[in-house]
Parts: sequence; C-alpha cells; structure tokens
Amino acid sequence: MNTITFDTHKFVRKLESAGFPPQQAEAVADAFREASGEAELPSKRDLELVRQDIREVELRIDARFAALDGDLKLNRWMLGAIVVAEVVPLLAKLFQ
Repeated sequence: MNTITFDTHKFVRKLESAGFPPQQAEAVADAFREASGEAELPSKRDLELVRQDIREVELRIDARFAALDGDLKLNRWMLGAIVVAEVVPLLAKLFQ
C-alpha cells in the first residue's frame, strides 16, 4: 500500500496566504500529515491482485452455473418424459 505524501511547507504557506495565523497553519498541517499517514492507498499492483481474485471467483461461479445448467437440462428432459408418459394414456382414453 502507498501512503499519501504532500509538501507540508507549501501547505502551510497556502494556509497562511489564506489568512491562517502561522501557528494555526502549522497545527493544521501537522494534523493533516498525521491523519493522512494513517490512510493507505492501494498501488496498481494491489488493484491488479484484486482484479485477479475477482476473475478467479467469476470463473468458479461460471463453472458452477455450467454444471447447474446441465443438471437443469436433465431435469427438464425427465419432466418432459413424465408428462408425456402421463398425458399419452389420457389422450388415448379420450379418443377411444
């Protein structure tokens, strides 16, 4: 992870030019530096690793859906065979 870096001296000068007293500008710069030191930003490599993890999960999900689709096709054929086996005798009786 990368940390945020910035020019504290430039930051203090900008605050002073906006009307902050020098002591207050220094305090704000110190507080910002401490707070930003705690924040970590992902690097391009970190993001690429997350993308790879997501892609692996997608591939596993796709494989599961493919297997499930095969099971559903079998179930549809079985259901169709049962319906035909039940309906044909009824139709035969109807047209006797």
